Amino acid sequence: MEPPSPTSTLALDGTTTVPRLGFGAMQLPGRWNGPAADRAVSVAVARRAVELGALHIDTAAFYFSGGNRANEILREALHPYPAGVTIATKVGPLRDANGLMAGEAEPGQLRGLVEENLRELGVDVLDLVYLRVGRLGTDRADSLAERFAVLADLREEGLVRHLGVSNVTRAQLDEARTVAPVAAVQNQFGVLDQRDGDLVDFCATVDIAYMPFFALGGGHSPLDGDALAKVAERHGATPFQIAVAWGPARSPSIVQIPGTASLAHLEENMAAASIVLDADDLSLLAAGGRSAGA
Repeated sequence: MEPPSPTSTLALDGTTTVPRLGFGAMQLPGRWNGPAADRAVSVAVARRAVELGALHIDTAAFYFSGGNRANEILREALHPYPAGVTIATKVGPLRDANGLMAGEAEPGQLRGLVEENLRELGVDVLDLVYLRVGRLGTDRADSLAERFAVLADLREEGLVRHLGVSNVTRAQLDEARTVAPVAAVQNQFGVLDQRDGDLVDFCATVDIAYMPFFALGGGHSPLDGDALAKVAERHGATPFQIAVAWGPARSPSIVQIPGTASLAHLEENMAAASIVLDADDLSLLAAGGRSAGA
């Protein structure tokens, strides 16, 4: 069977349709702890992303650099939002005015964080809100039920359509599902880091979308590897494009949300929608994009 194309769609909770190739807004404001990006360029990137079909946008109020805030850039670029555009955001991490991480929100702070996203984006309801827990590389065993229950209440009030969890273990996902329906998971996963594969597969069996972060390397992980380069050469594509195309081919649950503040990189990422990987490609990439001896 031919692997699904990134141009296909899936439905969150069986209702809200999203494309399997969306857009991540984290880089729009500028580098995480660096200089702010050119706002006019960032606005142009957001508009172009939607023009190219990236109708699912992933953002957060804690995505900011200098005076630039991702939510406000999206509002300037797209409000009133075109039909079919869905916006996901995350709450949980706290970041001070200097950009330093300042812990995790207590249950009593979550409503305020959701309302902050509503104000900045200029909407009355958020399509998808993730509870983001923990930090990368740290123990993720803490209970999330009390915090997730707050978001479940906001969903009942009509401020949120769908709920998700981010940076979670299988046990935490199971716990969240005892509180309220989970429409999506956002964890680290990509062709060069497939450690979360079992959770990806589980999500597919229960119709939960899996929207990976760092799917194109991210952080301090370069996107390289012998097998990845070989597949890219086969398709006359870049390794970044193969990494984008690989996700939806790897699992019917995956929605890719690559982010950039560059128009050229955006065009490159979105062009990956035309790439269909075959069984030989997927076999080569199954080991993480590196050759057997790497």
